Amino acid sequence: MKIQINSDKNVSGSEAFIASTTSLLSQELNRFSQHITRLEVHLSDEDGQKDGQNDKRCLLEARLRGRQPIAVSDHENTHEQAVMGAIGKLQTSLEKVLGRLRSN
Repeated sequence: MKIQINSDKNVSGSEAFIASTTSLLSQELNRFSQHITRLEVHLSDEDGQKDGQNDKRCLLEARLRGRQPIAVSDHENTHEQAVMGAIGKLQTSLEKVLGRLRSN
């Protein structure tokens, strides 16, 4: 599973943040790794330089082997919280899609 992290101009992604996010994604989505070929992470700050509530966004797009991609997003006060929220949503979506495959 290849992980690609992208951010807009309002997000300063340090090396430490990228490394910890990559590690977290690998750990949390490990049980789906044989189905995911690539995982794209898109981080953005929708208010730019202004402070706001729930303005940090994380969009996760999982490219599945032989299937359509699955995309989920989450808005929170920090990018770390948005990543965790999006991971939870992606896990739920993957369980549903892959559960249907097993039951057929």
